[in-house]
Amino acid sequence: MQLSLYGLSFLITDSTNKENLFFSETEFEYTSSPEELLLHLQKAFLEQIELQSTFNEVSLIYTTNLYNNVPKKLFDETKASEYLKFNSKILANDFVAYDVIEEFDICTVYIPFININNYLFDRFGHFNYFHSTTILLKHLLNKEKHFSLPKVYINIHKNSFDFIAIKNGSLLICNTYEYKTSEDFIYYILFCLEQLKLNPDRVDVYLSGAITEEDSNHTILYNYIRNISFYTIKERKINTPNNKVSDHQQLILKLLNCE
Repeated sequence: MQLSLYGLSFLITDSTNKENLFFSETEFEYTSSPEELLLHLQKAFLEQIELQSTFNEVSLIYTTNLYNNVPKKLFDETKASEYLKFNSKILANDFVAYDVIEEFDICTVYIPFININNYLFDRFGHFNYFHSTTILLKHLLNKEKHFSLPKVYINIHKNSFDFIAIKNGSLLICNTYEYKTSEDFIYYILFCLEQLKLNPDRVDVYLSGAITEEDSNHTILYNYIRNISFYTIKERKINTPNNKVSDHQQLILKLLNCE
């Protein structure tokens, strides 16, 4: 399952043959609080009979902007909250978690919603949870480790997007920006390219997530950036009897399903 303050999605997969059995996605009309998110989650488990099954493994993906990436050699577990306080609003009682991407010596420090974790633990017992950028970075850095040219990956959500740039197999930036309009969207992207000294007429930009060729975000990108294309994981499709997802959408769930 993948949760954010503006929506949630579920994917049930047969662990033997990786066949997708069920997929559902819900977008909220407004940004919810962690308390409201729990109510949405409880409602989903109550109303969707497929979610009432017994599962061999349960994984939760948090998609939030309450995170930071830290080089592993600089990371101190006892001071985890220190890596968040300058770019995230955190409270004294917030629980701070972290994922480790061992092969690239990166720690993703983030704030999970403890009420969600407690509810899922009561329901399932042990379960795995990650930040969405951990899954993205692990995949993209492995993909780009032998390439020298810079590439930009933009994974788009309803009200935010992840901006990741990689060059010479190394991470240049991984950040998440909230936006309301297409003008906000392109402003942050062009600003990042400028700061990284990447030429919008030359750099390859790959798009995934909540975007289509018909929407205004794609149109404005096409006006300012020459080389844009959709990024797909063709070996992992989400086609179930109740839903079909475009190849470039729901990238995080597809990547988790590849593991």
